[in-house]
Amino acid sequence: MSITHYDSYTEARAHLKDLLDAAERGRVATVRRDAGRTAVVDVGRLRSALASLSPSGAQVVAEAGGWSVFIPGLPIAADGATFDEAVAEMIVALREYAEDWQERLLDAPNHRDNWVLIQLISLSDDDQLRDWLVGPDR
Repeated sequence: MSITHYDSYTEARAHLKDLLDAAERGRVATVRRDAGRTAVVDVGRLRSALASLSPSGAQVVAEAGGWSVFIPGLPIAADGATFDEAVAEMIVALREYAEDWQERLLDAPNHRDNWVLIQLISLSDDDQLRDWLVGPDR
């Protein structure tokens, strides 16, 4: 098995092309910095893995002449006059939550475990988030 690993930031910087090439091909690519080790991963592969590991569980319900979307257990919900409007508003709400998480919620006890969700939101475009929320056939 071919692992691309560099024991220092300086070494990784000198071989950045090799590190990125390995990650893009799906190989294990890591860099050690002080006592920590960081993986370099292709965004598409990571996003796909996160989406499969963390299904949205979103609930979309018709109510009061409109639609509501929420994800049980998360402080995120949205409403719209139509199904599509509600889903579009949910995507906006997810992006706002991800921004808030990055700025101030990542260490809050009731939010810190949402790392996977935040990565998924941040690495997805709107169409990918829509598919994750309601499935590709809706």
